[in-house]
Formats: sequence, structure tokens, C-alpha cells
Amino acid sequence: MPQINLQQLQLSPNHLELLRILLRQCVPAAEVWAYGSRVTGGCHEGSDLDLVLRNPKQLDCVVDGLEDLTKAIQASLLPMLIDLHLWAGLPEEFKRNIENAYVKIQG
Repeated sequence: MPQINLQQLQLSPNHLELLRILLRQCVPAAEVWAYGSRVTGGCHEGSDLDLVLRNPKQLDCVVDGLEDLTKAIQASLLPMLIDLHLWAGLPEEFKRNIENAYVKIQG
């Protein structure tokens, strides 16, 4: 499972810190991975940030706090669209694609 450097995400340090604060407040027990174009290098200024939330104790269980996190992100000053997914609800093939290139943000 290759992890990629956080700098690959092309987020300012302030935006990354704000995101991490929201994650700690809303989903403190979750492992959070970024994936998609901001990880693979195909992003542009308007690219969204794809995040998947994982329950590290039981990967097939949902993560509590997703609704709170969604509201907190919408109310935040983060300048990009953030697309949230639960690992437990993803098809196996999609999980394998994410495992090929991701950045661990929390956990």
C-alpha cells in the first residue's frame, strides 16, 4: 500500500491544518485517507479533495460523525469541494484502486 507525501495534495499549510482540526473534532477515531487526482498528480486549482473515512478497528463498520464532519466542512473556509466516502460502503475494486495511491491525513 503505497503512501504518498502530504505535499502531493497541493493544499496550503493553513488549509491542511484546518482540515485536520475538523477531522479531529468530528471523526477522532477515524483513519482518513486522501485519494484521487490530488494524490495521483492530475489535479488543477479547481479539483476536489477525495477523502475516505475508515474504522481502523473494524474496516467493515461505518465511522461515527460523518454528518457532523460534512456540516463542519460546509461551514468552513476551505476553498475546495471535499468529497467524503465511507470505506465500509465502497466496492472492493474501488478500495483496491485507493490502496494503490493514497495519503494518510489522520490515523
